[in-house]
Amino acid sequence: MSVVVPAHNEEGVLAGNLARLLDGTAPGEFDVVVVANACTDGTAEAARRAGVRVLETATPGKANALRIGDEACRTFPRVYMDADVVLTAESVRALVAAAARPGVLACAPVPRWDLDGASAISRRVHKVHDLLIAPSRALSGVGVYVLTEEGHARVFPMPDVISDDGLVHRTFAAEERAVVAGAWSLVRPARTVRAHLRRRVRVRQGNRELDALGLPLAEGRLELGALRALMARRAVTRLDAACYLAVLALDRALTRLRALSGGSSRRHWGTDTGSRVQA
Repeated sequence: MSVVVPAHNEEGVLAGNLARLLDGTAPGEFDVVVVANACTDGTAEAARRAGVRVLETATPGKANALRIGDEACRTFPRVYMDADVVLTAESVRALVAAAARPGVLACAPVPRWDLDGASAISRRVHKVHDLLIAPSRALSGVGVYVLTEEGHARVFPMPDVISDDGLVHRTFAAEERAVVAGAWSLVRPARTVRAHLRRRVRVRQGNRELDALGLPLAEGRLELGALRALMARRAVTRLDAACYLAVLALDRALTRLRALSGGSSRRHWGTDTGSRVQA
């Protein structure tokens, strides 16, 4: 299978994550393409030392990097993996096996969360947010998705969007995508409230952009009733809910301010460098 890794200034984590990805693989089993996108550090050199193919571009934007990497791929299915996510060879094999099932056009692993170093409020906010979106997460928010050849034809060439995984998720019906229990990705959420807000503003902008493109979210939006249900069954505490709602209000206000100012995140990565630490 082919693996595309778009990377913007990921020197600190890329080498370790590629080593985990390739550990235990046979020569030529994974065709890995790292696209160093408008980097100002040693991302490309770190990827070359790992023995994978490396492409470089001065044009910023994750969607651009994904297109460049995708054009260089040699086979299907294709794995698209964020550079700051840990993914093992065993998980890739499980994803590829799931992609071979009849009717499956896209799939993703189950996320595991590395919250080391996260503030107390960030932990509470993440706990609530994860419980709220877990039933409908599927292909978005886990740092990895896999496309079959048929699924790839629906997505690529990928348009310039903020949320590539959101685009992929919304492109497929529920019965065409799969969450693979035998595969996992290690994701590092934001460590601080400030970093969380930066990410959430970007997510909201991405969702609005996808809505405008005529790709509605089939699962619908989160409602406060879901939070009340979590509290009723004591999955979250009142303090958890209060922290989440306070940060949610800031998130919405900042998104409105960004929209009024005409700001766009499409050609910027919005990297949270505080989460770029080795697991």
